[in-house]
Amino acid sequence: MASAALTAAVPVSAATPVSAAAPVRAAAAPVRAAAPPDGAVPGCRSVARLLAVPEGSRGVDWLREALQVAVALELATIPPYLCGWWSVGDRTSQVARLIRRIVGDEMYHMGVVCNLLVAVGGRPRITDAAPAYPGPLPGGVRDGVNVYLSGLTRPFVHDVMMAIEAPEEPLARGMNNSPSIGRFYDDLLGAFRSAAPELSARGQLSEHIGSDVLEPVTDLDGVERAIEIIKEQGEGTTSSPEDAFGDDYPAHYYAFGEIYHGRQLRQEDGEWRFTGAPVPFPDARPMARVPAGGWPGPPQRVADLLDRFDTAYAKVLSTLEAAWAGGDARTLGSAVRTMRALEDPALELMETGIPGTRGNYGPQFRPPRG
Repeated sequence: MASAALTAAVPVSAATPVSAAAPVRAAAAPVRAAAPPDGAVPGCRSVARLLAVPEGSRGVDWLREALQVAVALELATIPPYLCGWWSVGDRTSQVARLIRRIVGDEMYHMGVVCNLLVAVGGRPRITDAAPAYPGPLPGGVRDGVNVYLSGLTRPFVHDVMMAIEAPEEPLARGMNNSPSIGRFYDDLLGAFRSAAPELSARGQLSEHIGSDVLEPVTDLDGVERAIEIIKEQGEGTTSSPEDAFGDDYPAHYYAFGEIYHGRQLRQEDGEWRFTGAPVPFPDARPMARVPAGGWPGPPQRVADLLDRFDTAYAKVLSTLEAAWAGGDARTLGSAVRTMRALEDPALELMETGIPGTRGNYGPQFRPPRG
């Protein structure tokens, strides 16, 4: 990226979120044969079709279907963010700590929507929800965002991380009038209010995830708090940069913006600009962008590492699914331990050069499917 990106001042009023510096590229359709096309979630309508249902007809079945899409949306953010975090050489750096916090937030968000789905008598289908990369976000939200896997670069921060997390106001409607994540969560909350379903704690899970505590949701106040946390921490925020949800951290978009611009946000004459203290961009392993269909013809050692990683990733997904199917906290703990074990093969891949290129391999998050 041009060095100007480090010192760019992006004005924004105190009440208006910062918008991305450039339009995101058009989304490419997933190519994995067993994966759903165009970001579709198996067994679910697109977000646009869900939101087209009249509000008076959004009952418990609608909630279960919409929450399954929410599970897929939250899951889709975790692999690209993990790739960015794993690629950073110095884990004590400011950037590594920022990304690690956001990974924890996304895991918490996924746990929240899984609990909400269980609360209304559903069961999260997590293995089915796993997307193929590169590809669009699940449910057809944020049309034009192409989520790919790569090591940490400024284009990756801008085109994937910031594009996913862009605030509600600048992207109230994406390309082709696709609905936003923020509106989707607003309508989810509205459906909980209007349908007033009985919420059961049976099968919901409790766990410390990052700086958050996942807890069962048993009343409408709990639903409202849970959905507001998801929106304020991440994708659907309508807050200004100075607003944080009780933890003194900015929403994800602004944190990624600080990484991209190389400066913290600060307020000058009533406007927010990336002109604060430096945020040094870290040295990162040069993981190349994973191509559609995965790495073609890798050497045997790389193929073995990819298989080891993808098999473990499949176990993470199936174990998470089993945890919420049985309400078993021990099974959730097993999934967390397996997820931590993904890092070793990921780093080995990221330190292995691709013949004939200046880039390295990396995890492709392609769970084997039966």
